[in-house]
Amino acid sequence: MTEPLAPSAAPPAPSPASRRPADVHAARALARVAVFAAVIAALGVPGAVPVPGIPVPITAQTLGVMLAGAVLGPRQGAAAVLLLEGLVAAGLPLLSGGRGGLGAFAGPPAGYLLGWVLGVLVIGWIVHAGARRTGRVRPTWPRVLIGSFVGGIVVIYALGVPVQSAVTGLGLRETALLSAAFLPGDLIKVILAAGITMGLHRAYPAAFRRPEARR
Repeated sequence: MTEPLAPSAAPPAPSPASRRPADVHAARALARVAVFAAVIAALGVPGAVPVPGIPVPITAQTLGVMLAGAVLGPRQGAAAVLLLEGLVAAGLPLLSGGRGGLGAFAGPPAGYLLGWVLGVLVIGWIVHAGARRTGRVRPTWPRVLIGSFVGGIVVIYALGVPVQSAVTGLGLRETALLSAAFLPGDLIKVILAAGITMGLHRAYPAAFRRPEARR
């Protein structure tokens, strides 16, 4: 009489991280996007500073846009800005001064809000150049300063000023001259964005990990 074969031991269940690495990366990316959308929203809490003669107020939220691009890169940075603007369009008062709703995308600031999306892409492309091959970002002061200036000022103004001119009916030249009032504050934001980005990279370089990097 043959003895029954003992059942083979079941292999240990793989850990969630090893079983679904794509899901783990996606969850981390979503969390990073949500955090920076919240950062941009939080920078609007102090409110807006009105400038006489200009229908677009000065806010600190552009600093959040610069940080999103410098830290998250072009894709996740743009996702953070789009998430914020989607919530604003849904009616949440997340823009400075408690503004929200579709009306925010129809007034004089509409071009600047559009510029946030393109600007964060440019910032991410410049600061994260070469990161797709290595998977890690090594920001430098010049790269973050240039990226924040080009994406956070030049690109946003290039879209914001013409739309503001079209909405208000003021000439493009006059609108550009009025918008120059934003430049000193925006230059300070560029320096702050670079300092915060470099400090974060020194303290927590894993925050700059690019999970989509080529292996």
